Amino acid sequence: MTSIRAAVCTAFDAPLQIEDLNLRAPGPGEIEVTLEAVAICHSDISYAEGAWGGTLPAVYGHEAAGRITALGDGVSGLNKGDRVVVTLIRACGTCPNCATGKPTICVGDRETAPVLTRADGTPVEQAMHCGAFAEKVVVDQSQAVALPDDMPPEAVCLLACGVITGIGAVINAGRMRPGEDVVVIGAGGVGLNAIQGARIGGARRIVAVDMSEEKLETARAFGATHGVLASDKAPWKTAMDALGRGADVVAVTVGAIPAYDTAMRYMGWGGRMVMIGMPHTGAMAQYEPVVPAFMGQHMIGSKMGDVVIQRDIPWMADLYRQGRLKLDELVSGRWRLDQINEAIADTKTGGARRNVILFDT
Repeated sequence: MTSIRAAVCTAFDAPLQIEDLNLRAPGPGEIEVTLEAVAICHSDISYAEGAWGGTLPAVYGHEAAGRITALGDGVSGLNKGDRVVVTLIRACGTCPNCATGKPTICVGDRETAPVLTRADGTPVEQAMHCGAFAEKVVVDQSQAVALPDDMPPEAVCLLACGVITGIGAVINAGRMRPGEDVVVIGAGGVGLNAIQGARIGGARRIVAVDMSEEKLETARAFGATHGVLASDKAPWKTAMDALGRGADVVAVTVGAIPAYDTAMRYMGWGGRMVMIGMPHTGAMAQYEPVVPAFMGQHMIGSKMGDVVIQRDIPWMADLYRQGRLKLDELVSGRWRLDQINEAIADTKTGGARRNVILFDT
């Protein structure tokens, strides 16, 4: 057992508590990673608020980067000292979904011994298979990808969720082709990466929709050709005026029901709405089914950008190293682990792109 510091959720919608926990050694097929950075995602905040239930006490955090410091038996392709990005995508490799190239929705059942415990032996949930609001993690080897040493840890950790989710939603799930038009609803961390995905994929025009003029200006810096205020009377009409037609791909990157209620209005014939943002459990959206039936439109759920991390993350890292993918510009603030509640509060204001916790290594 190794003693580590971690930010523990002991009650929903309450401040996280910094505790000393025990981290077990990696088992077969697992790796131990000493973290350098972990970003704060809105999903972590929603879980900690109790939006989707879950087991407590728990350690959240799932956008992490660090170096491998121990290997379990049977690990291949990864070595001690490698800098890796750590994701929540734990793939068994053999279930029907993994076998057909969809590891983000793996249904393989692989129970493991508790990874985190308190001094008295009480198990602490390693949320989302990561538990990365902590100094070290033990994860399955399928969750990690080695990246070049010349990439700063703040950039590496962003490739674990927000970046792959946004880019993958447009390219993989939305099947955007060069020359198509894209509307991205929400210009936060995931939305900015959906915009980058559309730009990299060769979209003709990209319309960002958000409640904030400031965030729309940021969206333009990431590749949006137009910005539309969601508070306008009929923002979909403004978007269509900018495009000259309905959009081919509409990416909903926020978990707000009004965004889902209106998203289909932005679409043209044969358009695809990609559902990324996750509303709270029980929240319901409404739409008129005769419209997508008549216009041949599609509604597509996308988890983690439908990525295969061993394929997609190295590609995105290479784009970053070429200067074609913005990662450094996504970092809004850098914080210590003992400042995590302040960082979460700052994230909840809506202005932050990504706040990152940095560890002393």
